[in-house]
Formats: sequence, C-alpha cells, structure tokens
Amino acid sequence: MFQTEFEFTLPKGYVDSDGNLHKNGIMRLATAADEILPLKDPRVQKNPAYINIIRLSRVITKLGNISSESVTPLIIESLFTSDLSYLQEFYQKINRYGITAMKTKCPGCGHKFEVDLD
Repeated sequence: MFQTEFEFTLPKGYVDSDGNLHKNGIMRLATAADEILPLKDPRVQKNPAYINIIRLSRVITKLGNISSESVTPLIIESLFTSDLSYLQEFYQKINRYGITAMKTKCPGCGHKFEVDLD
C-alpha cells in the first residue's frame, strides 16, 4: 500500500491559547494544488517566504488534538523556530523521497547511523 500520511513529533511543540502542548502530528503528501494555490495568496505575494507557512497549514492533517480544518497559518506562525525548521525539512523528505529516515554521522566518533525522523 502506498503511504500518503506520515507521523511526526515536534522538538518543542505548539502551545495553544489554553497552555496545552501539542507535539505529535500527521503530515500528508503534498499535491500540485498545495504547491500552486498558495502563490495566489496576497501574504505570499507580499513576502514569498510565507509560502512555507501556508503549505504546512495545508498538509498537516493533525497536530495534537487539532484537526486539519483547524491547523491554520496562524498556528504555524506560532511555532517555535526549531519546530518550523523541523517541519520544513520533514515536508521536503516525505515529498521528495517518500522517506522519514536520514543517514547521519556522529561528529565525535564518526560512527554512521540512521535517524528515524518520526
């Protein structure tokens, strides 16, 4: 079966207005519409970097107990920068390669190993 959704865990997590922490989520593979439609958004036309915010709000189907309809650009804007960076890299990994693991090397001893990004 072809996998279209991938689980993730944010390094820090999103803290909602009630103080609840949301770390676990699900991201689906992007469609052509997810890449093209944000280009029409006035926020992207004013600031091209904003496309990442809109894309992520479109492809994250769950964040903690927040459903896809409620994952808005405002929520993505409210993430800590380490979480935003993590999600951008995760988006690239699953959409370019369909994988959620990355090969890396220990800077201290040089041991090579694979890290599961889930």
